[in-house]
Amino acid sequence: MIDLKKLVAEKAADEYIKDGMVVGLGTGSTAYYVIQRVGEFVRNGMRLKCVATSEQTERIAKECGITIVGLDDVEYIDVTIDGADEIDPQMQLIKGLGGALVREKIVASASRSEVIIADDSKKVEMLGTKAPLPVEVLRFGHTVSRKALEKQGCTAVLRMKDGKPFISDSGNYIYDCRFEKIDNPFFLETRINVIPGVVDNGLFLNTATTVLISSADGTVTKLGE
Repeated sequence: MIDLKKLVAEKAADEYIKDGMVVGLGTGSTAYYVIQRVGEFVRNGMRLKCVATSEQTERIAKECGITIVGLDDVEYIDVTIDGADEIDPQMQLIKGLGGALVREKIVASASRSEVIIADDSKKVEMLGTKAPLPVEVLRFGHTVSRKALEKQGCTAVLRMKDGKPFISDSGNYIYDCRFEKIDNPFFLETRINVIPGVVDNGLFLNTATTVLISSADGTVTKLGE
């Protein structure tokens, strides 16, 4: 049986990562295979500097012998390869179920190219129909933020881990907001981000330069470019 995540991750790494680059490493189960591939590149002599989108990614990368640098220590990132939780036909995304949405968005903004990788289960006709929308909020007054989020038409559930609120790498809470659908993501992004206490949300709009999607027949479809 084909591992669709590994297939698309390795194809993206092989095609887009070149010697001497600064590379952004994403977070999650699909991006994991990119990190493993980059580790192979480094062991074979490729010179790379990498920026991690999460503490988890940094730990895995260092175990693979990859040199990790801070985002503030580089002028820009040549390419970031990361996963997504939903992808619509216009290459708009929902990300953040892995809990690293704020760092992922900052890294994406510093990247000349943002390559998104996923299997075809992540394709949707309209955002919000499968995955909830993660919203990272300050811990102070987070219930006030939740009430304001729900006024946007969702059910907002505080993310938990081991019986306690999940804490992001930035020290914040995350609410997973379930909408029936998100038919105007640009408007919703603006409405959410003006709520006091909201740090950022998992709508990644006009972010992806390329999307690679793997299918069960072993093919990889490219969107963008």
